Amino acid sequence: MKILYFARLRQLAGRASDDVTVPDSVTDVMSLVHFLSARDEGVAAALADLRTLKVAINQKHASLEASLASAREVAFFPPVTGG
Repeated sequence: MKILYFARLRQLAGRASDDVTVPDSVTDVMSLVHFLSARDEGVAAALADLRTLKVAINQKHASLEASLASAREVAFFPPVTGG
């Protein structure tokens, strides 16, 4: 599964992406956050604030409770602001 980090989350994670094989126990976005955070301190810092964390699965916005059943790509990003 391709994991993408955008904006400030990319800076905190120290990279733009990861390619990971997730265990069968990782079935939704929240369990993916816990799995990724346990593997790396930078990623843990990037994904720490669940209140503001935004997620997309296969380029469609999703919630933390969303299933990963058909996920090929999961993107994490902070709230989007514009000008």
